[in-house]
Amino acid sequence: MHSLSRLISIITVGMLPFASSCTDSPDDRTESTDSAVVGEATPSDTASSEPEPLPIEEEIRIVFVTHGQSSDPFWSVVINGAGDAAADLGVAVEYHAPLRFDMVEMSDRIAAAIATRPDGLVVSIPDGAALGAAIRDAIRAGVPVVSINSGGDVYRDLGVLAHIGQTEYEAGYESGVRLARAGVRQALCVNHEVGNTALDQRCKGFRDALGERRAVAYALVVNLADPDDTQQRIVGAITSGPAIDGILTLGPNGAAPALAALRQTGKIGEVPLATFDLSPEVLEAIRDGEMIFAVDQQQYLQGYLPVVFLVKYLETGTIPGGGDIIRTGPGFVTQDTAADVIDLSARGIR
Repeated sequence: MHSLSRLISIITVGMLPFASSCTDSPDDRTESTDSAVVGEATPSDTASSEPEPLPIEEEIRIVFVTHGQSSDPFWSVVINGAGDAAADLGVAVEYHAPLRFDMVEMSDRIAAAIATRPDGLVVSIPDGAALGAAIRDAIRAGVPVVSINSGGDVYRDLGVLAHIGQTEYEAGYESGVRLARAGVRQALCVNHEVGNTALDQRCKGFRDALGERRAVAYALVVNLADPDDTQQRIVGAITSGPAIDGILTLGPNGAAPALAALRQTGKIGEVPLATFDLSPEVLEAIRDGEMIFAVDQQQYLQGYLPVVFLVKYLETGTIPGGGDIIRTGPGFVTQDTAADVIDLSARGIR
């Protein structure tokens, strides 16, 4: 199993290929990408056009461009999946992301990736309007594209071959059902990336499920670049205004300040807390009864499967599922299963 430390080596600024994540401050605009050489094979200059079978000895190079940084506990597992697929299939894989949620920078990274003429491109699509032109440019250049994580609502319209991930609305809806069963009637949906349509869909599904059960959800916008401010915003929301009796965060980095806010106010165990996605802290909190569940979209598969799909597409001209969404979730980790998942998380695959 690849660890993140094995996958990331050095930084190259302003051009591709990159080979590292950047540890400098995200305010330094001269180093605006987070990038890693994931596979161990040497990158090839060979480009893909129409899907024709490739000679077995011809190396394949696949580039990931997503909105998620390698330092994020969620995306580090995606990188592990991509790295393992690269090793298993003997191909080269690179990973690139802006240092913050920045659709202009991400679009530029897609354009830069196309210029290197990769054999395949893997993208997340948190904003189809902002990224659509760059993705269509890749397809016009003859680069096959698979989307992961976000983009299930727009990938077909953009000409992407397939989407690998969970259906976000349904994941939010089921989260609302579960929190309503726990007695929640007035909940917060804590959104840390305004403009990310996947997060909007999660909140909408959550709100709809609660509404059908005569409960209500309020959106709370936070900036995770300032976790202390995020914590205090959550504290303010649960100590003033409507009597908040449940919280859903939309990612593990949002769960941490929510946990801190509940501890600060003495409401751990009193106000049910759930989150999307896993981290060691989230899993330990579920095990210890401080959170009731986490939505698991099995992001390791979101790194592994697109490499397999693109390699086989290049070899055979076919794609599994006929271009439908390949669902990796939602699954749910509860106190009954958290201990087992903690062991898998330690191996970098959950």
